Amino acid sequence: MKSSSTPKQRTRADLDLTDRKILSILRSDGRLTVNELASRVGLSSSPCWSRVRHLEEIGVIKHYSAVIDHIAVGLKDLVFIEVTLDKHDDKVLARFGDALARIPEVIEAHLVTGDYDYLVKVAVADTTHYERFLREKLYRIQGIRHTRSTFSLRTLKLVMSADPLLVRASD
Repeated sequence: MKSSSTPKQRTRADLDLTDRKILSILRSDGRLTVNELASRVGLSSSPCWSRVRHLEEIGVIKHYSAVIDHIAVGLKDLVFIEVTLDKHDDKVLARFGDALARIPEVIEAHLVTGDYDYLVKVAVADTTHYERFLREKLYRIQGIRHTRSTFSLRTLKLVMSADPLLVRASD
């Protein structure tokens, strides 16, 4: 019976409702103390901490970080760039992905389906910075056939991960 399994017996695909509650709470506030988290989930501290450690060990919790207000640090513009490549073989895709990962302005990059190959999100100070980013960084990556840029006017919703409670627990 899965609901009575110990944390060490569960795998990434086998999360119970308690695990999902822990994840749902931590995605909103990763700085909670174990006691606060345990209280919200309905566990004592020790089993709650064991579950959190297990979720970290199996890679469900990848890392903890701070969400920075990009405007407050001078990066006023968020830009979404649709990128189409000339070729689509594994080597080209890997090279392009590796190049994007090294560019500090790139804060998200997704290989996608549809009319273009990648959706890239960048944070820049202004249009001058963006133009310099294009010329000096993005357009220097080989294999780009076409790009299209869209500037974000306002962020309406920002969450760092999906709510694990959207999927039924396995118990």
